[in-house]
Amino acid sequence: MKARILGLFLLFEALFMLVTSLVALYYFYKCGDGDVLALTVSTIITAISGFILISAGRKSGKTRQEIDNFEVKDSFLIVTLTWIVFAVFGMLPFLLNGTIDNVTDAFFEAMSGFTTTGATVLNNIDEQPHGILFWRSLMQWLGGLGIIVLFLAVMPSLNRSSNKVMMFSAEMSGIGVKKLHPKMMMTARKLLGIYIILTILCGFMYWMGPMNTFDAICHALTTMSSGGFSTHQASISHFNSPYIEYVASAFMFASGINFSLYYFLFTGQGKLFRENEELRWYIGTVVLMMSIFIALFYFAPRLNTILTQVDSYPQGFENRFRTALFHVTSIITSTCFQATNYDYDLWGGLFLIPTFIMMASGACAGSTSGGIKIIREVISIKSINNIFRRLLHPNALFSVKVSNEVIDDDKTRRVVNFLIIFILLYVLGVLLFLVSGSNLQESMFNCISALGNSGPGTGRTGPSASFSELSDMGKWTMSILMLIGRLEIYTVLVTFLALFRGNRY
Repeated sequence: MKARILGLFLLFEALFMLVTSLVALYYFYKCGDGDVLALTVSTIITAISGFILISAGRKSGKTRQEIDNFEVKDSFLIVTLTWIVFAVFGMLPFLLNGTIDNVTDAFFEAMSGFTTTGATVLNNIDEQPHGILFWRSLMQWLGGLGIIVLFLAVMPSLNRSSNKVMMFSAEMSGIGVKKLHPKMMMTARKLLGIYIILTILCGFMYWMGPMNTFDAICHALTTMSSGGFSTHQASISHFNSPYIEYVASAFMFASGINFSLYYFLFTGQGKLFRENEELRWYIGTVVLMMSIFIALFYFAPRLNTILTQVDSYPQGFENRFRTALFHVTSIITSTCFQATNYDYDLWGGLFLIPTFIMMASGACAGSTSGGIKIIREVISIKSINNIFRRLLHPNALFSVKVSNEVIDDDKTRRVVNFLIIFILLYVLGVLLFLVSGSNLQESMFNCISALGNSGPGTGRTGPSASFSELSDMGKWTMSILMLIGRLEIYTVLVTFLALFRGNRY
């Protein structure tokens, strides 16, 4: 059963590789790109592997009863393996084309793509052929909403509805992801429909500016997925266009909103959209952080006397406002594009602290962003507030409410446990980065970048650099943390703990 499902997922990946091969073929005839063979061979290898797994699943002799006894732990295993397998086969185009010459870097690039982290080892993006650039963008779009969600939306071929529910829940484990239809397949389709509409609208708005059609499509894919991969080494700053920066900011902000709320808005249930408390906190956080950065842009130059630092700050109110808007929406949604003024390393230490906080925070649950998610932070704040209220009023009963809904104790405990595990993983990750050769500041940013699926670090891995100088140990550590962060910790840890304890699947 598991082999058959993984085989179907591989065929799903091969289908999108085929689309990329056709893009490469078009640009082969148009401008002589040489990546058609690499992408075609990757498609064939992926498809054949999928058919082999499907055949192995059919020959395993599983009875209908065994298939129906699909358990929660099976869904955790399949979801975790799916993301790993997608990265393994997704790195083939990079290796076969010669874009990357080793497995460590190729796997890192693929895992960063599918998890929408956006960290890259490439230093020559502008020199890459169109097919490779499109595959990098498409990987992020597939991973943005979720591989499982997309699969359930277009290929509803699992045996039971409960199987779909468990797999959906294992991938989209954040609080606030609501079922939009009694059938999970229909929920996935509605989410996918909203995702496609916003992506098309984003691409059209990019195309209306100085972007050509190819750049507009690729950047739309990576904007709505909160990914951050670009077709140019300089990212959004390549276009040197305030219009593009405002469009990117608007759609990055949109990608950080719970996609369920768009469905309520489009179906005339605007009250649910307006009264959503997490959305209000999200908007308030963006406004607050923008105000902080605008203020810092005014006062920081007086504190920094180094000419290169002073020159890196935006000048004039409109430029400061636009830079603050772009930086905040880019970081808090874990997209992490780079605009005209983007190098927070040059801005100074005052800018690193709020940037770090936003990388850890993330945007709304049910969005394509990474991080802890605002809903968990709101529940934690209200839970802590209730502790102090109980100390003052021992006989009173207090509950945690979000959007006028009572959050039961079980969900509150899960949120607190999530935060504890997140912190423990972060500390462990920082230690591993230190052992791998990074200094403390780099280790702290690299770890939160991976766990929060943000992308940029600081120093050698800062916004103006890549992760190519990171050691192999550091890259594998980041790859694992990116996977854990994208699947929101529980799914991967449950799978690893079960395997470590010897539990049979």
